[in-house]
Amino acid sequence: MSTRVRRLVLVSNRVPAHETTPGGLAVALKDALSVHDTLWFGWSGKLTERPGGLSSRVRRGKVEYAVTDLTQEEYDGYYAGYANKALWPSFHYRLDLAEYHPAEFAAYMAVNARFARELLQRISTGDQIWLHDYHLIPLAAELRKFGVTSQIGFFSHIPFPSPEIFRAIPQHAALARGLMACDLVGFQSERDRSNFERYVAEEKATSSLAANGPGTVSEPRVLALPIGIDATGFAETAETSAGCAPAALRATGQHLILGVDRMDYSKGLVERVTAIETLLEGRPDLCERVSYIQVTPPSRGEVDAYARLRTDLETSIGHVNGRFSTLDWAPVRYLAQGLPRNELAGLYRDAAVGLVTPLRDGMNLVAKEFVAAQDPRDPGVLVLSEFAGVAEQLPEALIVNPHDPVQQARAIERALAMPLLERRERHAAMMQTLTRYDASWWCRTFLRELAATPSAAGSPFVSEQENYTGALPGVLAAAGS
Repeated sequence: MSTRVRRLVLVSNRVPAHETTPGGLAVALKDALSVHDTLWFGWSGKLTERPGGLSSRVRRGKVEYAVTDLTQEEYDGYYAGYANKALWPSFHYRLDLAEYHPAEFAAYMAVNARFARELLQRISTGDQIWLHDYHLIPLAAELRKFGVTSQIGFFSHIPFPSPEIFRAIPQHAALARGLMACDLVGFQSERDRSNFERYVAEEKATSSLAANGPGTVSEPRVLALPIGIDATGFAETAETSAGCAPAALRATGQHLILGVDRMDYSKGLVERVTAIETLLEGRPDLCERVSYIQVTPPSRGEVDAYARLRTDLETSIGHVNGRFSTLDWAPVRYLAQGLPRNELAGLYRDAAVGLVTPLRDGMNLVAKEFVAAQDPRDPGVLVLSEFAGVAEQLPEALIVNPHDPVQQARAIERALAMPLLERRERHAAMMQTLTRYDASWWCRTFLRELAATPSAAGSPFVSEQENYTGALPGVLAAAGS
């Protein structure tokens, strides 16, 4: 490693190296990428027969995008295997779907070790390193093995489960050591932060977290820092894209109920359709007066659980449509595809009710986009799961238990009947939160907190214990104001 240049080094599973329209993480990091000299490293999304080494380097402005390919064996074990068959379901509280194969865990660790070796050739001692998400949990520990003493931060974009759930993962101690090797670990919500701290408190008296056997284990600073969106920019997009709802709905004055989720068992999709059925059972007068559109692009089709979910969802939709449809109307419209961003923003704006009811979610940016897209003069109402991280920030939404179809149905009823003044007040409060704590604030605050954390390859434990004041922990609200 050289010792000359201080840069921001981003590491994520996928890298927007060749994308003209970057995704969510690139948007959230936009300000940092324009200010800092940056190296962004990760998987190219491509497979190769020859592992190791960079497959592409692209420079845009201050940012160098450096990517490496995976072999089919690495992809099967690291990505499709351990990351998405073991970690994803476990962190989303679905132990019944989790598969813990030792060979896939070995591949997961091996890919992280290879990423560390390739990074080692490209980082300098003074660089700030920011790791992202569950694919790369062991990476900080692998870097420390090579003697890297740079500040290392990690941000978990998905939930962190309760200690009881996390300990059910056979390799939980190895995973925890990866997080403990960081100087700063960020989570989406206070619930996630608390879960991690409880796990550490319960385990630190044992040797299970020690990197090299029994002994004292250093602990990172831990904070809750919910990721934001460009609320102002998305509102402008929605305003210019209004009128995307089907013409038949607009012509008949039907109220649009909207759900937007990728195909995933964590999103509560089948439960949501059951709630629509419960709504129409109890309020037959709403038949032909409401229309529920569910936009759900396919995801991870190679994983059996996702294929089963799609079958279950389509069966549920068919059941509800068969039961309630007339010649001129069907209660559910289902799009198994994505939509362009401007069309999606227009649909959000046209909707009277936004259903964001995951069974478990780290944050859920759809909820924030729905709120940002609304017409402040006549806003729609957000129905939101209590198990989404965003519920901590947006208490003005109608908060529901996604496992309770009756409660969901009643919340939809309430949303459809809510007086204009109440809708405006709720929307204004949520927009104030979204514009103050936007994507730029999230990125700026994490990097500021990382810079303020001494790097000793394991610094003294500091816990952000402050409770949420309004939308966010007081310490972070002050830091970002």
